[in-house]
Amino acid sequence: MERLLAGLDPEQRAAVEAPRGPVCVLAGAGTGKTRTITHRIAYLVQRGHVAPGQVLAVTFTARAAGEMRTRLRALGVHGAQARTFHAAALRQLRYFWPRVVGGPQWELIDRNKLRLVAQAANRAGLSTESDSLRDLAGEIEWAKASLVTPDDYPVAAGKAHRDTPAPAEQVVQVYRTYEQLKNDAQLLDFDDLLLHTAAALEEHGDVAEEFRDRYRCFVVDEYQDVTPLQQRVLDAWLGARDDLTVVGDANQTIYSFAGASPMPLLNFNRRFPDATVVRLERDYRSTPQVVALANEVIKWARGRPAGARLRLIGQRPDGPAPKFTEFDDEPAEAAAVARRVKALLDEGVAASEIAVLYRVNAQSEVFEQALAELGIPYQVRGGERFFQRAEVRQAMVALRQASAQEPSGELPKVVREVLAPIGLTDDPPAGGAAREKWESLLALVELAEELVATVDGADLPKFVTELEMRAEAQHPPTVEGVTLASLHAAKGLEWDAVFLVGLVEGTLPILHADGDEAAVEEERRLLYVGVTRAREHLWLSWALARAAGGRRFRRRSRFLYGLIPEDHPASRTVAKREPLQKRPKPQCRVCGAQLVDAQAVKLSRCGTCPSDLDEELLGRLRAWRAGRAKELKVPAYVVFTDSTLVAIAEQRPEDIAGLVAIAGIGAAKLDRYGADVLALVQGKR
Repeated sequence: MERLLAGLDPEQRAAVEAPRGPVCVLAGAGTGKTRTITHRIAYLVQRGHVAPGQVLAVTFTARAAGEMRTRLRALGVHGAQARTFHAAALRQLRYFWPRVVGGPQWELIDRNKLRLVAQAANRAGLSTESDSLRDLAGEIEWAKASLVTPDDYPVAAGKAHRDTPAPAEQVVQVYRTYEQLKNDAQLLDFDDLLLHTAAALEEHGDVAEEFRDRYRCFVVDEYQDVTPLQQRVLDAWLGARDDLTVVGDANQTIYSFAGASPMPLLNFNRRFPDATVVRLERDYRSTPQVVALANEVIKWARGRPAGARLRLIGQRPDGPAPKFTEFDDEPAEAAAVARRVKALLDEGVAASEIAVLYRVNAQSEVFEQALAELGIPYQVRGGERFFQRAEVRQAMVALRQASAQEPSGELPKVVREVLAPIGLTDDPPAGGAAREKWESLLALVELAEELVATVDGADLPKFVTELEMRAEAQHPPTVEGVTLASLHAAKGLEWDAVFLVGLVEGTLPILHADGDEAAVEEERRLLYVGVTRAREHLWLSWALARAAGGRRFRRRSRFLYGLIPEDHPASRTVAKREPLQKRPKPQCRVCGAQLVDAQAVKLSRCGTCPSDLDEELLGRLRAWRAGRAKELKVPAYVVFTDSTLVAIAEQRPEDIAGLVAIAGIGAAKLDRYGADVLALVQGKR
């Protein structure tokens, strides 16, 4: 027993040794909650309070359930059940089916679900495009998880401020028809597993008696994420008993859009007045500097009951202060992140211990591009690489076909017109899947704007070529690499180094959350989750413009105010902001006029001033670039773009200072290609 308790801190030990009965463990990020609950189960087993086979522990992912089983076996506990809610319900339903339903067991829907939703949507006169169907399916899932029937849906959706994918009356029609089609086909969806399990226990006394005789002790992990339907199942499991341990952190509630609610956690001691409540606040994951910033982020949250507030206490040695950096545009932000990633790799940090986290998946493209340019392997978690997404592939086909017609007009406008039939509307659509598709298409328009700003005579054929080269550069073989993920996909994970990027208004908080205080607070919790993923290194950054040389109209996220030293003196010990370089305004090297256009800045001359291009040098540079690209197995533009080669051939830099003065040549490219380029300029190659 002493070996089991050894190594636990006082709060963890209090949770482990708490008597049988209701126990609520409020566990902050990195405080060892899985260790605590597995040791509690082992403690109860060793003390003889419960047999291993009488324990049912539930969590929200198969990965977390597997980790719990592994830890229990290492503690000598064999036979305890650790499953997801749905896996536990499926097992129970299969066992009790002959007694509560009879006949052949209904099959579980897999790929057929969207087919049934499509039939229901068609009858309701709605679109049957895949993204619309996914949003309708998601809305049905929310309703069932929230115990909302078709008849109750309009009122419930209004109260919850749902961004419905269609008028509420039509969603009701789809919902009702889907249920009818599913039942007629004798099929079950995942929510049915929970509904039927709860009904079996509620309506059949003999089934409830047998189940409750088998399972005596219940443990629920991530309790802040339970839905009303999951709580109903848990209540059915318990009956009148109270041998329940729950673990959660209201600060990490980020799935309200799917029906999750922290209220069962927050109201636990009201339901069970004699419950033991233990607070785990010692953070073993992150350095004190990261922990201090996390506390600063969440202390501004609204609507948190005082009893549920956790203030983390860092237990690790000191580390570097989190860094805040503002950039002129996203390409500059991505390039800086990639350079810093490269520096970490050179320092010995494993690629798998580095993550770049963003709010929406459409933000990944510019960071994929920057990492690819430096030859840094990466993997996109919880989503596809940008150019592998169905809507992006469809868009590229449409753009390729349109380019053959040689359309006239400004490139961004032409791209918008081509993508309009695919789903690029002026305003973002309702529904998560439809909005994600829209954001990917909008990212293509923004890439067109970037091309116009950096390449003379940019037209649709050149844009298509640029997209194809980017797609090729971003499709290396799948290898262990830097993780790119959305903040939602990062939940439950941790890395040595974390980059939180794109922290601007309209992205975090997301635009459609504005005006809804509860939704904005969930966005704040997303930032908190992102900060607490970092063990040691943490960078937070934002860009004032999307495209290189674009108009700087963005504002940094409201959540950053009060965190950056200049804004909040008390945070000076928490974070250190990287000073922004005050660069002199670029001037034409011919006439001295101020330069504004991005292409003019790169060439260091006005477009109206005469060019002094060295054609012979440009030819040598292009031949050298082709050789290096072939050697490195990358597109030529990854080495240097055409406009950069032209700038070199015009300015003919004589030393490193002259080379780095050319826009687009940073430290990484200087290290890799600087000596070659200077030798070419000097005629030595």
